[in-house]
Amino acid sequence: MNKKPSRSLAQELDRYITPFRYDGSGKFHLKAHKTNEKGDLDKERAQEILDANKKRLIEFQEKLYAQDRWSVLIVFQAMDAAGKDSAIKAIFEGINPQGCDVHAFKAPSSKELDHDFLWRHVTALPERGHIGIFNRSHYEECLVTRVHPDILAKEKLPQKLVTKNIWKERFEDISAFERYLTRNGTVVLKFFLNLSKDEQRQRFLDRLEEPAKQWKFSMDDIKERALWPRYQAVYQDIVRHTATPHAPWYVVPADHKWFARVVIGSVINAALEKLDLRFPRADKASLEEFEEVRKALEKEATGSKKQAK
Repeated sequence: MNKKPSRSLAQELDRYITPFRYDGSGKFHLKAHKTNEKGDLDKERAQEILDANKKRLIEFQEKLYAQDRWSVLIVFQAMDAAGKDSAIKAIFEGINPQGCDVHAFKAPSSKELDHDFLWRHVTALPERGHIGIFNRSHYEECLVTRVHPDILAKEKLPQKLVTKNIWKERFEDISAFERYLTRNGTVVLKFFLNLSKDEQRQRFLDRLEEPAKQWKFSMDDIKERALWPRYQAVYQDIVRHTATPHAPWYVVPADHKWFARVVIGSVINAALEKLDLRFPRADKASLEEFEEVRKALEKEATGSKKQAK
């Protein structure tokens, strides 16, 4: 009797990956992507998947770190209150902090403004064997600077370079940058947490009601909320022009945080599975050396027992 071939992790989790993946082929309209998608899950089943994904991720990360060949860059972009911070906390709980770094990019410093727009992001890239998480990223340079032209002016670019083509040129630069990373062993995973305006409103109200969350609230959030249509249009443009087969975007429904975490964790685990990560095997010389060490340690233990008598 023939056994059915076992399904890969990617196949098992595909229903939470492929529907939200855009690699640049075909048309992309942000409004066509639901923000309140829940798949075929309820919260209880979603928690089971999240727990399983966390366990898998811990195992993958240990092998990634030990093998020291690949690195993983995870990019999170979203409107305020979309759940980036809580997703990072929930998905990466239990990960060895030695092999994982989170960078939250705020407004650039004067030193950073004296460099090209990618400089501060390049300096934060994960080394081999590590997972790097960008909580906001180089994409802010095509987002906030586009919604707020005064911020672009602070970057002190030569005036003749600030043309109507600057966003197209930045898209090209970012795509080339990400292609370069993938060609050098960095897996690039990009997530846009797709939140509805109504859900953002409710989360802002929740922050105002809960003292433990009030520190997260800023009046600037309300100012940016007033520019919602503009941000949505720019995000659509970003995804359209920078999604590629080597660095696709995952447009994650974010109205239900528990489902967003299922999608994100599933994408990360499926990507790591494809790397065929393994613990390094010792060569013959090392094995012979280990045997000598083992004998010496056993001899040491024997000597200690004799002295005890």
